[in-house]
Amino acid sequence: MDISTFIFNYREAFGERIELPIAFWYSDTLEYPTEKVNGCFFKAMGKVRAGGGISLNADVIGCGGGKLYTGFADMNEFIPNFVSRKEKYKQTPQMVRDYVEQIGTSRTDKRYLHFARVDGLSSFERVEGMLFLVNPDVLSGLATWTFYDTNSPDAMVTPFGSGCSSIVTTTALENRQGGKRTFLGLFDPSVRPYFEKDILSFAIPMSRFREMYDTMRQSCLFGTHAWAKVKERIEESAPFL
Repeated sequence: MDISTFIFNYREAFGERIELPIAFWYSDTLEYPTEKVNGCFFKAMGKVRAGGGISLNADVIGCGGGKLYTGFADMNEFIPNFVSRKEKYKQTPQMVRDYVEQIGTSRTDKRYLHFARVDGLSSFERVEGMLFLVNPDVLSGLATWTFYDTNSPDAMVTPFGSGCSSIVTTTALENRQGGKRTFLGLFDPSVRPYFEKDILSFAIPMSRFREMYDTMRQSCLFGTHAWAKVKERIEESAPFL
């Protein structure tokens, strides 16, 4: 897979003004010095969307849930009580514990989790997943591309979870298992203030992206009247980064 080829195809499919996707990966090397983020670490995503990068660890992430779902800490008892009784996202603390056990969170053996826009990468080699921040029109194109080569009923799924769990945890686990599901996210009200009102996340594990890389130009994103009309509206909308 070639990064320049992907970017060329992506911009041809969605327009030159399209916001490029963000890659995330783990390593033991500090690649982007990042100050501590109090609360949700997605507060720092604007830097990445503008073409920079961030490197996270337990010292940088100020949210207990963020540390858990990125693999830098175990779950403490505060989290189930907070999610259930304070945020009211689950009926009982036990449901939160069961959910965390169900998705299979685990500690990472790496020192850092990195986020960078795809045009800042030299290769896809270490990437766990690709994060697309999209409005409904762009999501329509990504969904149609996803469904092009599969009839799987769970080709796209929307799991419960925080922004970090629905993007990082589920996608990284899917990649390591060689899975093919893709994930919609940013439905968590706690994370929504850090993104535009019409933006959702769409995350593709690299185990699936390797297949989709080869099908983009075969799909409806190229040479169809229906998509051309949607693309025109995307290009007429507010400029992306």
